[in-house]
Amino acid sequence: MATFHLFIIGDEILAGRRQDKHFAHMLETLKTRGHKIAAAYYLPDNKEVLAEAFQRSLSAGHQVISCGGIGATPDDHTRQAFAQALRLPLSLHPEAAELITHRFAEAAYPYRIQMAYFPEGSQLIPNPVNQVPGCFLKTHYLLPGFPSMAWPMLDWILDQHYIDTSPETTLSFIMINAREGELIGKMQNFTQRYPHVAFSSLPSYGNAQHQEPHIEFSITAEAVLAAEAIAYLKECLNNTENI
Repeated sequence: MATFHLFIIGDEILAGRRQDKHFAHMLETLKTRGHKIAAAYYLPDNKEVLAEAFQRSLSAGHQVISCGGIGATPDDHTRQAFAQALRLPLSLHPEAAELITHRFAEAAYPYRIQMAYFPEGSQLIPNPVNQVPGCFLKTHYLLPGFPSMAWPMLDWILDQHYIDTSPETTLSFIMINAREGELIGKMQNFTQRYPHVAFSSLPSYGNAQHQEPHIEFSITAEAVLAAEAIAYLKECLNNTENI
């Protein structure tokens, strides 16, 4: 299983002028292939803010999928910010230049060709829509903001660089009239016994499905481990003695 951090870049998203579509699609795509998103960040079209975000992720050794800001207009700063974080120059990638020139002919100059400049040493991510590539370096993958381009490019990344694994299973159950404060100790015991199982406790004062106050307990893990863990959690929570 691979764990990714997702950067979704664009002032238009933060200002509400455009709704983000990347998170839901990438969450489902990664989950289906047995991977997951550890964190997601919405970032502005600001070179310094982006460079700081990339510096943190590079220092932490994260695997990052970044969407947006790799065009040639003045509000696109992702390639430059990534290069700054890497302390590398932007350099013309010959293969990217060839692709862009072939796609746009004379119209590639003087502006579109700028999209062929990536941090030195980068490798290309093919774009099946208009052939303008993204790039990757140090498990950081730069994709365009357009979903029609970014999503098949994500598939290519996963096909080429990651092995699909069995998706994790999420199991849950409801405890009616349960009081969260009285169960915290038992929950702690569970998480100590199963530190690698994702656990959540979601209290409710009632809803359309269950009118009484209740708590929904959920765990997520590989299927066999999930079945074992959920059985223990039920036993633990229903036991009137301290466990």
